[in-house]
Amino acid sequence: MINIGVIGLGMMGLTHLDVYAGLATAKVVAIADADAGRRNGTVKARGNVEGQAQGRFDVASVKGYADGFDLIRDPNVQMVDICLPTPLHHRFALAALEAGKHVLVEKPLARTSADAFAIADAADRAFEKDGVLAMPAMCMRFWPGWTWLKQAVVEQRYGKVLAAQFTRLASHPGGAFYQSADASGAAALDLHIHDADFIRHCFGTPRAVRSVGYSKVTGGVDHLFTHYFYEDIPLVTAEGGWCMAAGFPFQMRYRINFERATAVFDASAASPLMLYQDGKLEPVALGKASGYQEEIEYFLGCIAAQRRPETVTLREGAEAVRIVEAEVESIRTGEACPLPHTR
Repeated sequence: MINIGVIGLGMMGLTHLDVYAGLATAKVVAIADADAGRRNGTVKARGNVEGQAQGRFDVASVKGYADGFDLIRDPNVQMVDICLPTPLHHRFALAALEAGKHVLVEKPLARTSADAFAIADAADRAFEKDGVLAMPAMCMRFWPGWTWLKQAVVEQRYGKVLAAQFTRLASHPGGAFYQSADASGAAALDLHIHDADFIRHCFGTPRAVRSVGYSKVTGGVDHLFTHYFYEDIPLVTAEGGWCMAAGFPFQMRYRINFERATAVFDASAASPLMLYQDGKLEPVALGKASGYQEEIEYFLGCIAAQRRPETVTLREGAEAVRIVEAEVESIRTGEACPLPHTR
């Protein structure tokens, strides 16, 4: 049994608490949030994806802290789950690692790639010193239908990839954090990073990116379209943004054209993953667990086995931030932005 402390009770914090409520391998012993209403459960956030922030965990049933650093100092907490606003990830992750706690950090890993790589470096030191483990919560690497895609690409199950297109669109979620580009990084960093990371997960770091986009709400990049350049794949693109009109349903999709098949994923469809092959269209059976549950169970398993995470690492979380920064730079300059070798 691993004792968990969750810092930040917004939409993702409540989503993580819902997962812990259903697990026998972990026990939430403390929560932290500066908002008293969130700490006692009278104020609750909502998510834009089915299954998020359902309120299955009673936050008033465990020890509550107004200050996340007090939670980190709690000797009963073995693992810290950081679900704070992005600019706070860096300092709280460093503090938890320094305190010898295992750490799960919500995406994006940090507000800048420099801070993200600093977290990865600190985690390396903490592992060498105390066996501390840490992981970014990049849920798409665990999402049903997306894990299928990764395996299909690795195995070249349907031949090589000729074209890959990813789409993640929504209306603006509202709230002060999401209205500030300085805080959230706008849609480019807060929303689109899922697809930038998964593209790298499947195909490696692109040699360059070229993006177009615009600002509507935050003063940052709220809607963008990116071409990722690879030597061996003709066409890889992604569109992401939260500029759609109010009431527009959240869209999470991909379309992958292999040499011998075409795979289409649509999170809103009754059968989300469909495969076109040999003149036939067939659904692909997927697991029922959410990516949030799968990522948390995976990390808890790593802690139990004292094994460093491999499905996603902190350094990969930092690389995802670096790719998004290159996309934003490409929009600023109007030119393709090269991505040198990873650190």
